Amino acid sequence: MTDAEWVVVRPLLPVPGWMQGQGGQPEAYCHRVMLDAIGYLVDNGIKRRAMPADFPPWDRVYGFFRRWRDRGLVREFHDRLRGKTRGAAGRDPEPTAGIIDSQSVKAAASVPASSRGFDGGKKINGRKRHIVVDTTGLLLTVMVTAANVTDREAAPVLLTSLTRRFFLLRLVWADGGYTGPLVDWSTSPRRHYVSHSRSSNAMRTCQASWCCPAGGWWSGRSGG
Repeated sequence: MTDAEWVVVRPLLPVPGWMQGQGGQPEAYCHRVMLDAIGYLVDNGIKRRAMPADFPPWDRVYGFFRRWRDRGLVREFHDRLRGKTRGAAGRDPEPTAGIIDSQSVKAAASVPASSRGFDGGKKINGRKRHIVVDTTGLLLTVMVTAANVTDREAAPVLLTSLTRRFFLLRLVWADGGYTGPLVDWSTSPRRHYVSHSRSSNAMRTCQASWCCPAGGWWSGRSGG
């Protein structure tokens, strides 16, 4: 991470409790170094135990990531950076439209049979990533299923979760794999937050009364 990148990232990080007089011991490793280590793992796709010696021990890096993930900070951190990126491009930080699609990937032999399946169309035995991005290609949400789960089966779960997090979302583009029963689901009167546009092959979402912005608790919490 460059100095310029760190200047942008640092204000987005939670302040450790011990720095706010809330007790606890000072952390042993700099957050910048930990983020560099996590980025190295993701970029190179290596095992945690193969972490180079100039980074902190692999178990410390994993513990750091797991703590942030379990507290929802990783998602909030990502959402804030996405909002800043959209703002720098002259867009509203909150997306109003998205694109949904999926990708089947072959699973390693270590993946249990209970969480994998066979995608007959792609001839792949493994898992499937169901992803929604905004119109600039930035990730909004992702769900992983067995590869035999169809796009039409996964979309209702994914879209329901999406509208709860992004209350300004109005339109989601989809390809021909998201037709059939999904059209009936999206036009059902009970699904007042989703309608379907057959002509444009897009699913339009409307704000529901129970929607609220994601991450409202961030400013009221501190973490390590």
